Amino acid sequence: MIPVGHTMISDDVADKFFICDLNKCKGACCVEGDAGAPLESEELPFLVEIFEKVKPYLSKEGLQAIEEQGLFIERDGEYETPIIAGRECAYAVYDKKGILKCGIEMAYNDGAVNFRKPISCHLYPIRITKYDHYDAINYERWHICNCAVKKGNEAGVELYKFLKDPLIRKYGEVWYAELVSYIESRKD
Repeated sequence: MIPVGHTMISDDVADKFFICDLNKCKGACCVEGDAGAPLESEELPFLVEIFEKVKPYLSKEGLQAIEEQGLFIERDGEYETPIIAGRECAYAVYDKKGILKCGIEMAYNDGAVNFRKPISCHLYPIRITKYDHYDAINYERWHICNCAVKKGNEAGVELYKFLKDPLIRKYGEVWYAELVSYIESRKD
């Protein structure tokens, strides 16, 4: 484990290779599983604030799911995105190539909103478990990402480098610099 600030990072985040390969996986992480994307309570007001600007980017099925379930779902004190018929995230949209993309991120990329997407999606395949005194940061291995592991291995890009932007978004530049320094010191 790698200790940085109020976090404990799995060695896998430093040692395993990963680069998303959307052309192969087709955004499977937006559809596989039995629940929507985890949401942090601080993200809920952003979803409410941006929804009208994100609406034009969503599918009619996604909009229907949101109308029926709400902008987010609360389950056992945790929040998540609604899903369409037990499958894909209501905020996910298929492009012309059949690749699932985030409607929120599409709106962000067009400059329509200033919220990129839920941090859990931005950080995937990292998952964070919050404890009283620290966050545990772990690499969630899943067969749907085998092509990303292969691509990362071929390019030699470690998970923490691939996820630099979302890690900085979540924990800040100073934290990220400390993580990199710790990892590099282990290599010496």
